[in-house]
Amino acid sequence: MRIAFCGVLAALVLGLGPTAGADGKIDVKKLIGKWTAENEEIGAKVILELGKDGKMKLTVLEKNVKDIQVGGVYKLEGDKLVVTLKAGDKEHKETLTVLKVDDDELVIKDSRGKKEKYERVEDKERAKEELARAPRAAFLLASR
Repeated sequence: MRIAFCGVLAALVLGLGPTAGADGKIDVKKLIGKWTAENEEIGAKVILELGKDGKMKLTVLEKNVKDIQVGGVYKLEGDKLVVTLKAGDKEHKETLTVLKVDDDELVIKDSRGKKEKYERVEDKERAKEELARAPRAAFLLASR
């Protein structure tokens, strides 16, 4: 069971990515949030949550199998996303390259060159932030 779990964990981490500017730096604010992807390699849906505090959670949803959740931390260094996942007493560290990140899409490349595309999952907190940035539009919408 542990070997299978570690294999799934490695496949997920190795398949995690953002859009770099001309200087190779990524805006960490664009990374924060909940992302989802279909991982064909393991046949499961993957949910990646990156928090403002540098903490992360990875959830694997596979049919007929108990959901797997792993916590960890991440750090952005230029266009590199250094991820450390912890499962019990096991720890896995991987450096991913962020190829693209915007409001809707995250594309990353692992150390083996495999690319993975994630789509942002809309959440209530992000929607509130968007409304706060456009108070006039929110006022107009609310007054209808």
